Amino acid sequence: MERLGDAELMGRVKAGDREAFARLVDRYKDAMVNYLSRLTGSRARAEDLAQETFLRLYENRDRYREDGRFSAFLYRIATNLARSEIRREQRRRMLKLVFLPGGNGAGPVENPQSRLLGKEVHRKLAEAIARIPIRFRIPLVLHEIEGRSYLDVAETIGCREGTVKSRISRGRKRLREELSPYFSGGVP
Repeated sequence: MERLGDAELMGRVKAGDREAFARLVDRYKDAMVNYLSRLTGSRARAEDLAQETFLRLYENRDRYREDGRFSAFLYRIATNLARSEIRREQRRRMLKLVFLPGGNGAGPVENPQSRLLGKEVHRKLAEAIARIPIRFRIPLVLHEIEGRSYLDVAETIGCREGTVKSRISRGRKRLREELSPYFSGGVP
């Protein structure tokens, strides 16, 4: 099968070629789920949001205008869906705190010590990232974890490159503040 670029595939998708759409999904599905997992802190939610991202892409295929930035277009859809999902989750948590006070029943995981420690660090990092405000979290994840350039992040979230740099800097600072007590033995 020939290797077509994103632009060619989207042109075919717009013409009704479902195979071309399947190829785009296959090309981006893993990266999309990984990105959304880091934003939401949940693999299951990320998989649902990734499916919704591709559904929205297909539903809005006629609105796509080729400008050489298909990836940014796709990540923008995913980012907007994640923002909405995170806002809904924050509202649900607030309502639970108000109407259903109680604890979380998460139990310990039994693994060898080194694996457990690695999982604990990963969990703490994921929790800390999840507590960073979304306007800082999105560019931080896109740049630091997904490895996207400042310019690409700016195009993805629809703001200036300088704004992206500032938000990433603030996100890093908040992440350090969040993790400081954990890595210093509980002393902030």
